Amino acid sequence: MADAATGSDAAGPGRPGPGQRPEHLDVLVVGAGLSGVGAACRLRTAHPGRSLAVLEAREAIGGTWDLFRYPGVRSDSDMHTLGYAFRPWRGDKALADGDSIREYVVETARAYGVDRLVRFGHRVVSASWSGADARWTVRVLGPAGEVLLTCTFLYICSGYYDYGAGYTPDLPGVETFAGTVVHPQAWPAGLDCAGKRVVVLGSGATAVTLVPALAGTAAHVTMLQRSPTWVLSLPGRDPVAGLLRRALPQRAADPAIRWKNILAAQAQYAVSRRRPELMKSLLLKGVRAQLPEGYDVATHFTPRYAPWDERLCFVPDGDLFRAVASGRASVVTDTVDTFVPEGVRTSSGEVLPADVVVTATGLVLLPVGGIALSVDGEPVDVAQTVAYKAMMLTGVPNLAFTVGYTNASWTLKADLVAEYVCRLLTYMDRKGLRRVVPVPPPTDERLPLLDLRSGYVRRGLDALPKQGPRAPWRVHQNYVRDRVMFRRGRVDDEGVRFG
Repeated sequence: MADAATGSDAAGPGRPGPGQRPEHLDVLVVGAGLSGVGAACRLRTAHPGRSLAVLEAREAIGGTWDLFRYPGVRSDSDMHTLGYAFRPWRGDKALADGDSIREYVVETARAYGVDRLVRFGHRVVSASWSGADARWTVRVLGPAGEVLLTCTFLYICSGYYDYGAGYTPDLPGVETFAGTVVHPQAWPAGLDCAGKRVVVLGSGATAVTLVPALAGTAAHVTMLQRSPTWVLSLPGRDPVAGLLRRALPQRAADPAIRWKNILAAQAQYAVSRRRPELMKSLLLKGVRAQLPEGYDVATHFTPRYAPWDERLCFVPDGDLFRAVASGRASVVTDTVDTFVPEGVRTSSGEVLPADVVVTATGLVLLPVGGIALSVDGEPVDVAQTVAYKAMMLTGVPNLAFTVGYTNASWTLKADLVAEYVCRLLTYMDRKGLRRVVPVPPPTDERLPLLDLRSGYVRRGLDALPKQGPRAPWRVHQNYVRDRVMFRRGRVDDEGVRFG
């Protein structure tokens, strides 16, 4: 059988020989991280009779939480909403460490039998849709070489950034630096910063996590930021969650805690959008209360943008502010002029001594996991498609992808998408349908898929699909509103065609 992706009939390692058909699956999930495991659990529950496999390029379950191993790595959303609705987070930490999150994902996969469906070391290279056969042919690089699979529905849960490498800007003079330069996405297992001088480049969620974690043992940590980020201190343990657990039965406490946090986050976002000056004053009041009197908050903790133009950075129990207040860490707001043998020289001429420089400078966006898609022999330019409900692509049949919220926990949106895919498959079964394909909106107006102004979003936004001006081609960053559309809205609405 010819490989639809390459046009080759030759069999290779792991490939079907002449006359052999590739293994066929009803649903193929790409990625065994938080989204992929959640999707597979939903599918196992709603469609137990369907054949299902999960392809994971790495050698372990966990996705982001297995990849990132830098000191202090933790969630940047509260765990009661980052956890699955069908298997609530019951740990005592509101902002949990990476090891705990990874173990939670692994335990969930085990509890639902998803761990037995994961094929490790399998990276999807391309996927080709055949309208005549109503199926995808998926080309995969596995441990034994190239593998061909076919599936009726392809579900991409690989996130939207490149696992292979993070973003590192041009670093003038870095070759003269006598110390070590490391990106958090590729933190070496043996790197020990105890007793060393560390400079962290950046001011986002990774930087504000690294600084207090390293400050515990390093000689000194300096966070060198080009511009500040809005930072909010949250309790490491949610006191209201503890109260609700003591007052209510577990089956009532779990949803109560989850909804309390969902509504609180939405209220915070709504105030930020409608009353940005009020939110600024509240955030700055919280920062000043945790730093020494006279600290230059205006320079180091007052961004030029409004709250939620970029994601807020949450720090548990003010650990970043405690590290700065103690003198174990400091913040410098400036730009890099050049590296020198002894550290980093800023544009103002100050030399920041360093033994280790950490480039917490962001991510590289990679739409649909970097998979080359084609439909009936025509390559799909993802950037030219429009996202239907921010989960399917116009003109691309029987394919869904997951992109989480930018203003709330990733899993809230991922779980809605997983439920909707199950609902869509049930509808197609009931109607005897083999194909569903989104169609473009009736107007030419296009909007960005993500509404953040973060550097990594601006750098990669042109490669992502677009949104239309209204539903169902546009999804607002509002879980309550989306919940109604995904759970109660029509499956056969104006945005899709079935066949």
